[in-house]
Amino acid sequence: MITSSSTDLSERLKSAITAFPDFPSDGILFRDISPVFADAILLADCVRELSSRFEPIEEIDVVVGIEARGFPLATLMANKLGKPMVMARKSSKLPGERVKVEYELEYGTDSIEIQRNAISEGQNVFIIDDLLATGGTARATTQAILELKANISGYGFIVELSELGGRDVLSSYHLETLVNY
Repeated sequence: MITSSSTDLSERLKSAITAFPDFPSDGILFRDISPVFADAILLADCVRELSSRFEPIEEIDVVVGIEARGFPLATLMANKLGKPMVMARKSSKLPGERVKVEYELEYGTDSIEIQRNAISEGQNVFIIDDLLATGGTARATTQAILELKANISGYGFIVELSELGGRDVLSSYHLETLVNY
């Protein structure tokens, strides 16, 4: 539900997020959310707003953060909800048995991994990251979680780049973003 406080938060985010044209390559408009992470109050407000959109929190068992900027968000969210935090990492960054899902990029493939013992069968998982673009990384994270026979409670992102279609890729699930470009 969009409220006046969430509209205010969206405006505060737009003021904080910096745009860098032609970075990292020509034709790309990079949205840098580093200033959001540097503002403790704004960051806490983001976590508070996203968590309020996923009531009742008792239905969330685990918070998964996607590498790398999803980690601080997931840590704060898990702490707020009193739930464990699990990392979804790029290939070969986690020890032990892992579930691995490869996914396509514009220029090749990449993969995401989650430790097999981090999420139990039947648990309800909330996935959080800083930015939703094409949805490829979030979809791969979802596939890894489903392979572990857990359930997806929903997704939370600070920024959505609407024109890249990530929301359509994840349309089967509850998805919330705080600011759209």
